[in-house]
Amino acid sequence: MSSKTRIVVLHLKELIYTGIFAVLGILFLLLLIIMFLPGKSQTPENGEESDRFVPGKYTTSVILGNSSVDVEVVVDSNNINSIRLVNLDEAVTTMYPLMEPALNDLAAQICEKQSLENISYSEDNKYTSQVLLEAISSALEKAEKTPGSSLDAPKDASAHSETS
Repeated sequence: MSSKTRIVVLHLKELIYTGIFAVLGILFLLLLIIMFLPGKSQTPENGEESDRFVPGKYTTSVILGNSSVDVEVVVDSNNINSIRLVNLDEAVTTMYPLMEPALNDLAAQICEKQSLENISYSEDNKYTSQVLLEAISSALEKAEKTPGSSLDAPKDASAHSETS
């Protein structure tokens, strides 16, 4: 036997660093595997459908006397992003000054709640708000993947184009 004894000196500090990097490397690989593993279905935790809307801009016209105003609703696959009035001319804003403030109030509530249920409005612009809610409801029905599923118009909203 002509083997020579070799002495290997290992520093504890280097062993600890090597162990930590090895554990971090393994965790990183596991994270990558979990993230990019195919076959995971993306369903929300609350049991709703994954996509409520077809993303896009949807408009509904409201006839006011001799002119019309379009209510535009912008949605992505799960959220109502914005609601605004388009094609609004000066004659309409002069004749119906409560249109824009009423819509801004309704839009803030709807975007926050993501629903048309339990929307409140003042008695001062009751009819204006009802007409706008009906238009918003109509635009959201166009956007829904399954019509009539989750967003229902308030029961006291009328389809008339009366405003206060």
